Amino acid sequence: MKKYFVLAFLSLFAMLSMAQIHQLSGPDGRLEVQTGLKDGSPFYTVKYDGEVLLEPSPLGLETSLGSFSNALDYLAHSSRTIDESYEMNRAKVSRIHYQANELTQSFINSEGDTLQIVFRVSNNDVAFSYRIAVSGDETNLRVNAEATAFDLPDFATTFISQQALPMTGWMNTKPSYEEEYTYDEAVGTPSPNGVGYTFPALFRIGEKGWVLLSETGVDSRYVGSRLGEGNRAGFYPLEFPQEGENNGLGGTFAAMALPAQTPWRTITVGRDLKPIVESTVAFDVVKPLYEPSQEYKMGRSTWSWIVWQDNSINYDDQVKFIDLAAALHFEYILIDNWWDRNIGRQRMEELVKYAASKNVSVLLWYNSNGWWNNAPQTPQDCMNTAPARKKEMAWLQRIGVKGLKVDFFGGDKQQTMKLYEDILSDANDYGLVITVHGSTIPRGWQRMFPNFITSEAVLASENLIFNQYFTDKHAFNATILPFTRNAIGSMDFAPVFFNKRLARDPENHGNYRRTTDAFEAATAVLYFSPVQYFGITPNNLDEQPEHVLNYIREVPSTWDETRLIDGYPGKEIVLARRKGKQWYVVAVNGEKNEKTLSVKLPMLAGQKVNMLYDKEDRTAGIRQLKVDQSGKVELKLLSEGGAVIY
Repeated sequence: MKKYFVLAFLSLFAMLSMAQIHQLSGPDGRLEVQTGLKDGSPFYTVKYDGEVLLEPSPLGLETSLGSFSNALDYLAHSSRTIDESYEMNRAKVSRIHYQANELTQSFINSEGDTLQIVFRVSNNDVAFSYRIAVSGDETNLRVNAEATAFDLPDFATTFISQQALPMTGWMNTKPSYEEEYTYDEAVGTPSPNGVGYTFPALFRIGEKGWVLLSETGVDSRYVGSRLGEGNRAGFYPLEFPQEGENNGLGGTFAAMALPAQTPWRTITVGRDLKPIVESTVAFDVVKPLYEPSQEYKMGRSTWSWIVWQDNSINYDDQVKFIDLAAALHFEYILIDNWWDRNIGRQRMEELVKYAASKNVSVLLWYNSNGWWNNAPQTPQDCMNTAPARKKEMAWLQRIGVKGLKVDFFGGDKQQTMKLYEDILSDANDYGLVITVHGSTIPRGWQRMFPNFITSEAVLASENLIFNQYFTDKHAFNATILPFTRNAIGSMDFAPVFFNKRLARDPENHGNYRRTTDAFEAATAVLYFSPVQYFGITPNNLDEQPEHVLNYIREVPSTWDETRLIDGYPGKEIVLARRKGKQWYVVAVNGEKNEKTLSVKLPMLAGQKVNMLYDKEDRTAGIRQLKVDQSGKVELKLLSEGGAVIY
């Protein structure tokens, strides 16, 4: 009898052990997550086509109510199918059909409180989030840290951007996601600052495929996270903000009301890079936080500061750039820092009226802060408190300004995330769109905030003006950003420079541009931002041929569809975007040698198209091309050259 009892007990134990481990696959069955408990600690593993892309990696939270990362017991699980469709008017794709399978596992700790881990798996994306519910009377908790980590295979290589130290950089404005990327570097290589790397983080898993790590759904209820230092085995922990960010203001933890749910960590995988570039997971798992107060207009913008710099922020020069916007059929002009001092509020009202007479809308620059860095530019102290912000926005609405660019945030603490949310929410009340600079990455914000436009959070084009080193690396970096930073959301790089030297007086001053004119034309499509700020200057109207200017007049800034055709970071990229029935296919060469690319463009099969191409003198020529029924096209690119087919 005892023998049968022991056998029954062992059988029951085995069943319970098996119940703690669950497998969840995407709709097509190729992407699989295994998740459950091991010795009381939750974990997950990610496979694609049977190949392990993420080895068993820990999950869990460390909170003011105790640990939810070890000594847990399994409670229950549930599953469901997600099948949702939604639309976006400020994205790389306009209609999204999101299909995924969801698994929710419930665990209990020694205090009787419950941790739920929610996994969603679509064909190429994994997203997971934590929920906390307590058995007592507590109404809030602090999440001090996460046990979350990502264990890549030890042979993986990295394309990741180092985390900056707090209160460093120009006028103590970092961190602001403006560092260079590693290039096929071994996992575990120490970062220069010793504090890890930012999201998004791209990994090549040898011949098995690619993995992009990021997060989405961060708002005023949480902090922005990053990857900590990895080890040679490929293990990267998730880390919270550094203590010194934002001049030490605010905690590094997240304070939440109960029951609570954290943002989503996202993992995008594929055998090639196509799913990375085309992923919409940043938007799939979030919802709009409020309704738009009006229909917001997207488009293109002139911007004097990017080439002509601070001295151009005066009334007469801004008239020139308004006229430039009108000549190019652009929707906007961005007027940058010091406008309150150099133009003044009364004359700004006149300038806004003049722009409106040319069918051009005005966007104005603001300093975000009062006290967390030393950036001196004004207007200052207008965005950091609610009374000042609402007073300013009421004036902007009255005089007809359509949006703001707010700069110099410098941190990922919850307090800073709340400032982003407050600015965006208040701006919606006054019909204003928002661009943020010196900022964090957008974490699903294009869907969450209906008046959010774009975020810098990249080593952007201003560095082409500041330093010849970055100008020399422009083409190389242009083939990395579509696979990394721009893959997760809108990116305000500010592209398209036609001056041979990047200064107001290009005959005598400025860094030398290495890229061809066709390359620069291609970046208007390559980089995605629903309001695109161009580096074009008034002299370009006389210097560029009409076929280039007509292309600039017509090129959209939002898209209905995006497809990666081919490419490899640092080498080249061919990308196609569609607006309505019109396709734009762009190619850029990130290397200093000429090359010919043979690509398949089935969407253009049998059609007559225009192509901007590299002429031998590095200007952009145009020719008509008849694409055969196979869709095959050969693209000859000069060194650091490009092409546009439309």
